[in-house]
Amino acid sequence: MAVNHEAEANIHETAVVYPGAKIGKNVVIGPYAVIGPEVSIGDGTVVGPHVVITGATTIGRDCRFFQFSSIGEEPQDLKFQGEKSYVFIGDRTRIRECVTIHRATGEGEKTSIGSDCLIMATVHIAHNCVLGNHVIMSNAAMLAGHVQVEDRVVIGGMTGVHQFVKIGRNAMVGGFSRLSQDVVPYTIVNGVPARAIGLNSVGISRAGMPVEARRKIKQAYKILYRSGYNVSQAIEVIEQEVDSCEAVEHFLRFLRNAERGICRGRRETDGDLN
Repeated sequence: MAVNHEAEANIHETAVVYPGAKIGKNVVIGPYAVIGPEVSIGDGTVVGPHVVITGATTIGRDCRFFQFSSIGEEPQDLKFQGEKSYVFIGDRTRIRECVTIHRATGEGEKTSIGSDCLIMATVHIAHNCVLGNHVIMSNAAMLAGHVQVEDRVVIGGMTGVHQFVKIGRNAMVGGFSRLSQDVVPYTIVNGVPARAIGLNSVGISRAGMPVEARRKIKQAYKILYRSGYNVSQAIEVIEQEVDSCEAVEHFLRFLRNAERGICRGRRETDGDLN
């Protein structure tokens, strides 16, 4: 039976590529890999040995999957009843050894990972998670269902993230942390349970945030974490005292929508705000 793939694809003779799979140009599929019938793989992607990609999974260009990763399998969720759901992975994302990424629970729902991400070995990304672009997850970090991770987040190794938690853009989560509340954008959190210990000054600088915007975010951080206000009060003060810019508006928007509450600060160990 014919497989829908471009002639330029390099598929190892021991790989199993099911009829109906869509394989782009210059794709490499290694020994003993298994590609399911509803899988679409973009040009230039490399699938290593013993990788399994199944379900309705769409993968972008120039990605790389290392050995023994499992992508698009049924979710580990008792609510799942075999409904049609999806996995989407963007361009140039690297999936290291033994990573598991499960498709969503719920008809038509998706698990989504953006472009230019690095997902290190033995990471687990559960059903209905949504990751932005340039996300780094270190070894053995675990996301429960419905977690949202915004752009340019770094999650340390062995970290566990509770279901429905949101991690704001440019945040950094220290290794071995436990997250049960939302992580405010641009902050560093660490610990069990995780607490905010400062601004991710290096991260936001490397991301190209202008100096003036960084100054405003520093001011907003101090109001939120060092002035003794609750979240609602801090939002009001930030709106009144901090000049608006895109970064500040995102900071405020995240706070307004933090349904699980936010990781609070540790006054005695607040980090460097330079």
